[in-house]
Amino acid sequence: MSGIRYTRGDATTPSVKGVKVIAHVCNDSGGWGKGFVLALSRRWPEPEAQYRAWHRGRAGNDFALGALQLVQVERYIWVANMIGQRGTRTGSKGVPVRYEAIEAALERLEPRVRELGASVHMPRIGCGLAGGKWSRVEPLIEERLVRGGIAVTVYDHGED
Repeated sequence: MSGIRYTRGDATTPSVKGVKVIAHVCNDSGGWGKGFVLALSRRWPEPEAQYRAWHRGRAGNDFALGALQLVQVERYIWVANMIGQRGTRTGSKGVPVRYEAIEAALERLEPRVRELGASVHMPRIGCGLAGGKWSRVEPLIEERLVRGGIAVTVYDHGED
């Protein structure tokens, strides 16, 4: 039995009280323009702006697979830009998702969420455009967040 709570709805509008972190997977090539990031950008400009600045300055910062950038967008809402995808296209090297990078980013996220006293909200990270399988991502979330007592809610959009 999973400790993850599943619900229908929009991960950009978590309806619980307290501090919330909306976690999602970004690519390592600086692209922001398809998938869940569009919903984020409709609500707040900061996650995209800070991701793009982080990518532009990558020669002198930690921008790489497995890295984490936490962006405050409202008093009680933060967005976690997690680099868990190599490029944006499926090709000869397979799908873009990198499970080990998602795991590393979740590992970096855990102490930050704990400091904030936050719950975590997300779509099925790494499983949309990144091409990942939820059966591989879910155990990473369980291991890195849920087992440590962090409340995680995964949002499935209303359509099937």
